[in-house]
Amino acid sequence: MTITGIIGGSGLDNPEILESPKDLRLDTPYGPPSSPLRRGRIQGQEVILLARHGREHTIPPSGINNRANLYALKAAGCTKIIATAACGSLQEDLEPGSLVLPDQLIDFTRHRIVTFHETFEPGIENARHAHMAEPFSPQIRNILKKTAEEEGLTLHDGATLITIEGPRFSTRAESRMFRIWGADLVNMTVAPEAILATELGIPYAVVAMVTDYDSWKDDAPPLIVEEIIQIFKGNVAKLVSLLTRSLPRLHGA
Repeated sequence: MTITGIIGGSGLDNPEILESPKDLRLDTPYGPPSSPLRRGRIQGQEVILLARHGREHTIPPSGINNRANLYALKAAGCTKIIATAACGSLQEDLEPGSLVLPDQLIDFTRHRIVTFHETFEPGIENARHAHMAEPFSPQIRNILKKTAEEEGLTLHDGATLITIEGPRFSTRAESRMFRIWGADLVNMTVAPEAILATELGIPYAVVAMVTDYDSWKDDAPPLIVEEIIQIFKGNVAKLVSLLTRSLPRLHGA
């Protein structure tokens, strides 16, 4: 059975969207996940939603128990994962309100556990190293891209996303440094999610929702959380449409 895990979930747990919702309370060797998993159907397709920051958004980015979250989704039977993430734009053409499909990742976090393999079994043949040249599933990305085209949704294809610690935003110097490094988007959650999903063998992709221009732009107004939240909420309807229309394809792939 194909079950798609959706991390983020804003708007998708609406009772009018999620059919026959049921909470799954799982513990893991790494502690409890951020929230109970919510299992149900969207357009007849099995999905499991996980609220990354908790259902009341009480968990800051660097406090998320990523290992518990990914382990729980795997234990619940998820065979694919789509994450949603609010991001700051580091490029002029990726305007606030845009949806973006990243294809590369820079992990600039410094305080997070980024692997399930804290020790190896004796012998070099038992070393476990994740291949991360393609951090996001090309198959899922292609399905999302094709669905967006058919639905008339603007989805920017291809971007390098850098993950920082948070919850603070970048300084101007940091934001400009990320641009020099080749990053297009900055966010606080995608790493180590993508890394841990790869270690578990679960195809993973992320849809980024641009909320602001970070802090590199001299002519952009200072970041105001309330305005960022409004832009995020304005994106939810587009995001829900994209994900719900993509699910039948994901489950047929």
